[in-house]
Amino acid sequence: MVDILYPLFFIYSEVFTISELMINEQIRDKEVRLIGSDGEQLGIMSAREAQKIADDEGLDLVKISPKAVPPVCKIVDYGKYRYEMARKEKEAKKKQHVVEVKEIRMSPNIDSNDLNTKINAARKFLSKGDKVKVTLRFRGREMAHMQESKHILDDFAEKLADVSIVEKAPKVEGRAISLVLAEKKS
Repeated sequence: MVDILYPLFFIYSEVFTISELMINEQIRDKEVRLIGSDGEQLGIMSAREAQKIADDEGLDLVKISPKAVPPVCKIVDYGKYRYEMARKEKEAKKKQHVVEVKEIRMSPNIDSNDLNTKINAARKFLSKGDKVKVTLRFRGREMAHMQESKHILDDFAEKLADVSIVEKAPKVEGRAISLVLAEKKS
């Protein structure tokens, strides 16, 4: 039973130490560069002196840059500092755009109107900033005429040349030929 509990404790302690910043008594460095609560540099001093100054102000000593030599610590209200960091991360996530790859599948005997519909769908995906993977799938006897059907993908890319660039040229992948288009940067 002890063998089962030990790994659980180890995993829990590992997650706990990674997610938290070092604060107050957890800072074991001999010397630290201290930044005051108002943002001014107080210089290099021992960690005990820095902790004493933080205690006198009624705030926490937080190691904000552990890899610097000497490590940089700041006197802040730890709860408020964590809240601000979480808010900044959330803002950054909101502003980032994840590029998705949308796939459009066709068969080699596609009609021109159906092809135009697929082109319009691809144009819409590209305008939103996504990449488009155009796949021409072959079944049965269509496999014998793969190279003759490659012109469909070339026409597709040509009709979207005003809004896209060919990121990956048409390539045979098993029973399909695929092409990747990306939005043209202005």
